[in-house]
Amino acid sequence: MSASVAVYRNIYTEDRFKQAYGSDDSTSGSLRLREKLAGSCRCSRRVCLHLLSERVPIFNWLPRYRLKKWILGDTIGGLTVGILHIPQGMAFALLTSVAPIFGLYTSFFPVVLYMFFGTGRHVSTGTFAVVSLMTGSVVEQLVPTPLEMNSSSPEAADFEAQRIGVASAVALLSGIIMLCMFGLQLGFLSTYLSEPIVKAFTSAAAFHVTVSQIQSMLGLRLPRHTGTFSLFKTLASVMENLPHTNMAELLISMVCLAVLVIVKEINMRYRKRLRTPIPVEILTVMIATGVAYAFSLDSSYNIEIVGHIPAGFPKPRMPAVHTFPDIAGDTVAITFVGYAVSVSLAMIYADKHGYSIHPNQELLAHGISNTVSSFFTCFPSSATLATTNILESAGGYTQLSGLFTSLVVLIVLLLIGPLFYFLPKAVLACINVTSLRQMFLQFQDLPELWRISKIDLMVWVVTWLSVVVLNVDLGLAIGVVFSMMTVICRTQRAGCSVLGRASNTEIYRPLENHNKCYEVPGVKILTYNGPIYYGNRSFFREEMSKLLGLTPEKIRSREKARKALEKRERDTTVSTVERGIANTLFSSENEFFKSETSESDVQAVLIDCSSVTFVDVAGARLFVQMCTECQKVGVHVYLANCNESVLKILTSSGLMTYMNPQHIFVTVHDAVMFIQQQKEKPPENTTTVWV
Repeated sequence: MSASVAVYRNIYTEDRFKQAYGSDDSTSGSLRLREKLAGSCRCSRRVCLHLLSERVPIFNWLPRYRLKKWILGDTIGGLTVGILHIPQGMAFALLTSVAPIFGLYTSFFPVVLYMFFGTGRHVSTGTFAVVSLMTGSVVEQLVPTPLEMNSSSPEAADFEAQRIGVASAVALLSGIIMLCMFGLQLGFLSTYLSEPIVKAFTSAAAFHVTVSQIQSMLGLRLPRHTGTFSLFKTLASVMENLPHTNMAELLISMVCLAVLVIVKEINMRYRKRLRTPIPVEILTVMIATGVAYAFSLDSSYNIEIVGHIPAGFPKPRMPAVHTFPDIAGDTVAITFVGYAVSVSLAMIYADKHGYSIHPNQELLAHGISNTVSSFFTCFPSSATLATTNILESAGGYTQLSGLFTSLVVLIVLLLIGPLFYFLPKAVLACINVTSLRQMFLQFQDLPELWRISKIDLMVWVVTWLSVVVLNVDLGLAIGVVFSMMTVICRTQRAGCSVLGRASNTEIYRPLENHNKCYEVPGVKILTYNGPIYYGNRSFFREEMSKLLGLTPEKIRSREKARKALEKRERDTTVSTVERGIANTLFSSENEFFKSETSESDVQAVLIDCSSVTFVDVAGARLFVQMCTECQKVGVHVYLANCNESVLKILTSSGLMTYMNPQHIFVTVHDAVMFIQQQKEKPPENTTTVWV
């Protein structure tokens, strides 16, 4: 059984609707601004506590902490992630081209700080492969690796100090940029790195990470290539030096890769049955260190080992701030990548578990983490894919899990660190490569992108190819620009359609998709599905002219005919007045329908602006131009469904001097009923709609 609705109401123009239902905005805007300023300047205990809980979220969630329900999950999840941070921190330090100990520092300080300031309950911060790789490229450019250097010489210590100084400077500048973005409330900028861009970028960066680790797994001592085509340069260098492969390190790499891949696959397949994943990384590190020490592999087979790892806390040290001009461009890219990945991860798990995160507060959290950590010889940090996934699957509930993570790393820093002296670097390289599993699996998204949006697939492919072929930074920039170009092209080529009415309803739909709808006689109803601005005004004009048939020749001929008709009517009016009879029926509203035009001709144009999100000055001037051209051929223009901003710009541009303000209606149906009543001259200004 179908229901029907009958609506009886007056026809509403925009002016009439505002008079009936609008609010007086003459003073409310200034009052609201004054109230906001007064509220922001007001200082009280309650306001201070509210600000403190907003800016330091631990004061908000810690008093509400459910000890019995959450403490076990946070403890297990935090300890599990902490154990994983140890090998990954040292491994990602190699990507950053600094000593492994600095990776442990970066796995400690940012974790503690994020626990206080972050809003992501399941986010695990620390070292991230892509950010480490990008930072390592900056370090290599400013402090390149010498081919021959004794690791125990004073020059080596000075060399390492220079490198960590540059990496810390990148972290400091990245933190300052984030804090400035927080002050300007620019958290929304991360949206310019769309999901296809982030996934393609991280997947392509995984190839760079893998290729950069091949030489460590083969035991080759090669300089690190940076800049464009660095991936191919590294591959060529590795292929050229294959005869110099250290067979012992190759054997260690093959065994480690086999163990890591198999156990990680077991962890993935049986993650629902396992209370916590098997800590294969730390077990591999411990066993490899023991074997290397027992058989003196470093001296017997010339295997490269980690070397001295100092115990204790690092002394605060000023980063190499004099390098800011040289690292500024790369640091901006590192900042955006780290922030975009962090916010994306936080949003994914927030949606999954039913809470919200605040992008601007995340800027503050990561900004403070990087800024403070940089003074303790840390390189840039961010949220990490692998550890965040493990934290959530291990049962973590809140940011308190970061406390247990940092405790594990702290114990290693204070007590256990020196025991990793004999750890082969090839093992860390294997850990780096196998940690990228999730990034490589992002190729599985391509069939879904092909099915849903081929434009997003193009963005994915272009970004991936740009990052792989050119460089990480340049490829990311190309991906962002290409993505924005697709948006611009889509707004430029937005479709223009003719609307038809469904019988006995107020519903209007495009005729190309609804052949049972009919055009209202004498009225051409058009809709444009996009904004009208300087970039697409010519396309908009072309589409409108094509649908209306307004060629320059037709405009000139119709204008001549209209002027001749007006002259004849003027002469008729003068002769009538001379006979003593005044003609008072002449009206610009009604004379249009009395002209000598056939029923099939377009007598009125109604533009549905419901899909026009904004109009700029160029678009507004185009409206004025089209209005005057339509008047030249005797066609009146009507507007419907204009939002407030569009209507304000059109009014400010002077459109109302060429168009009757009473020709702007609330809905398309109001405009159609008005036009038909002007033709039929009904006794009352009321419309009836049956649905």
